[in-house]
Amino acid sequence: MASAITTLAADAPTLSAANTGFMLICSALVMLMTPGLAFFYGGMVRVKSSLNMLMMSFISLGIVTILWVLYGFSLAFGTDSGSLIGWSSDYVGLSGIGITELWDGYTIPVYVFAVFQLMFAVITPALISGALADRVKFSAWALFSALWVTVVYFPVAHWVWGAGGWLFELGVIDFAGGTAVHINAGAAALGVILVIGKRVGFKRDPMRPHSLPLVMLGAGLLWFGWFGFNAGSWLGNDDGVGAVMFVNTQVATAAAMLAWLAYEKLRHGSFTTLGAASGAVAGLVAITPSGGSCSPLGAIAIGAIAGVVCAMAVGLKYKFGYDDSLDVVGVHLVGGVIGSLLVGFFATGGVQSDAAGLFYGGGLEQLGKQAIGVFSVLAYSLVVSAILAFLLDKTIGMRVTEDDEVSGIDQVEHAETAYDFSGAGGGASSRSTASHAPAAAASKKVDA
Repeated sequence: MASAITTLAADAPTLSAANTGFMLICSALVMLMTPGLAFFYGGMVRVKSSLNMLMMSFISLGIVTILWVLYGFSLAFGTDSGSLIGWSSDYVGLSGIGITELWDGYTIPVYVFAVFQLMFAVITPALISGALADRVKFSAWALFSALWVTVVYFPVAHWVWGAGGWLFELGVIDFAGGTAVHINAGAAALGVILVIGKRVGFKRDPMRPHSLPLVMLGAGLLWFGWFGFNAGSWLGNDDGVGAVMFVNTQVATAAAMLAWLAYEKLRHGSFTTLGAASGAVAGLVAITPSGGSCSPLGAIAIGAIAGVVCAMAVGLKYKFGYDDSLDVVGVHLVGGVIGSLLVGFFATGGVQSDAAGLFYGGGLEQLGKQAIGVFSVLAYSLVVSAILAFLLDKTIGMRVTEDDEVSGIDQVEHAETAYDFSGAGGGASSRSTASHAPAAAASKKVDA
């Protein structure tokens, strides 16, 4: 008996300083993705709403952080209840957790796991905001974000990643958030825009990005942070799976960017910077659920497929008439669906688990599981998000007035503008023009 106890103690995980440090760095990288997303979205909108777009991402860092500490971590990763939700009183306020207490089965503290997952919770509602550009009250958006993470994100995170969650127990593979993050956010975006309607001038007025350099900066920060998002989701670096995910993240993103640009050149005749940035993000989205189960060659295929299909999908809003301002549906929903379903084809059975896809002799079983995960999360998020938006719209109102939207949501909601040229002499331009007008007229008389 003493020998058995000794063996059990030897097999129990102990705190790893290397894995703990690695996961803290990954958490910081994922946090950086939210400001990166803010720049990505902020550059894509017109100048009169760029600050509002930045703020719709940044506010998530405040709201979701507090809710996560108060009850979100408990709901998502507490003791399972009915395979639908979790709850552990020790996790409420993160008050009952020892500083060296390890996350079950791993070599990192519970605190480290909690803060890593917090950053996922922060960026998910921020992703939704891109679909709502130019027209939503900031106060309504803040309240929607708080309600949405509570009734949609926290439960779905438990389904997918929580011990006992029904999709987790079913065997759905979602390495880093294809269902819980991207499909969840993309479906929510679609649900909300179907309720609040189109921007003034949709399909009529030009609504081009005001700063493509900001878009490229944001895309670069997202790409950089995504290595923490994906490779960190294995919660350690002991067996090489995280390294495979790191490589697959890079190659899938590269393939998607090239595929998007090739499609764009064939379809529209140009290679655009917006296309390069959007293609990269599409690849990042698609490899997020699948990169821990496929080979680098499979990752190239997944990225290329996502690049082309997402490039095609962003035009659907003009065909069907829904105003997805910054293509959240076309990139995140469609990219998340592609990446999640392609696990059923490209899973090798030799990386994160022994589950194999159709191309590696696994038949259709894993594809069926992936489809259940994809469409259950999509349907739940779409319906509940639409209901939340409808209730808020009928009570406090979701949209700014038409006049405020036309004049610019930055000035109305934030009393600021993104670019102030008064210090460069712009403030005196009207006076200068007025004072020189008579002289100009006199000059013309003399010339005549």
